[in-house]
Amino acid sequence: APIPQPQQPLWELGVGLSGLSLPHYRGSDQSHAYLLPFPYIVYRGTWLKSDRKGTRAMLLDTREVELDLSFGASAPIRNDNEAREGMPDLPGSVEVGPNLNIVLAESARERWTLDLRLPLRAAISLERSPRYVGATFSPNVNLDIRAGTLSHWNIGLLTGPLFANRRYHAPYYQVDPAYATAERPAYEARGGYAGWQTVASTSRRWGPMWLAGFVRHESLHGAVYQDSPLVRRNSALTVGFAVSWVLTTSSQTVASHD
Repeated sequence: APIPQPQQPLWELGVGLSGLSLPHYRGSDQSHAYLLPFPYIVYRGTWLKSDRKGTRAMLLDTREVELDLSFGASAPIRNDNEAREGMPDLPGSVEVGPNLNIVLAESARERWTLDLRLPLRAAISLERSPRYVGATFSPNVNLDIRAGTLSHWNIGLLTGPLFANRRYHAPYYQVDPAYATAERPAYEARGGYAGWQTVASTSRRWGPMWLAGFVRHESLHGAVYQDSPLVRRNSALTVGFAVSWVLTTSSQTVASHD
């Protein structure tokens, strides 16, 4: 029989601070660092959830299979990037699309879960007239180990390939003849394999305080754009942390592990 899940507040509200260091784009040898405040929002509804797995709209939720809407984002690229000197700035983008999660294995008390995730997303530019700027597909195998199993920390491990179409790759890796130089020859971007990602994350709750961190490594070996003159490194490393304080919670509770 299924193990009853603990009761948690339907929603929690608070404030937080996050720090992030990430490359200008995958393959860049320059990086940006951000320190940003954010609202801490957890919602454990039937169809809408916002928790340590992210914000998502549940379209199908069974014990073995979840279908939801997942989200992502990329930062803008300004004219301080040396490899792109003289080329147009790129706006940031948001990504949204369906994500199918299939449970491959789990412990008897759901202390750990191994699942296959299949997120397919469309990217929309963040500018005055938003437009479709490509699509990504990043299938991955994800292991979640809940707090209390090995330590007081939740632990997540994820690995898998990255794919994107030509429209997504072109703004980052294509060099039109008008922007070609002796050191930066013209280059035509293609769609296809975009690299391999591995992510390790952890989080812990102390009363009203919540702390989380992650490290993501991306390998560009074999990527269809690896020979672009805009690629300066064959790997990318992103690190981040977040700390937040819960200020108020719902009196109504629901069954949830998160």
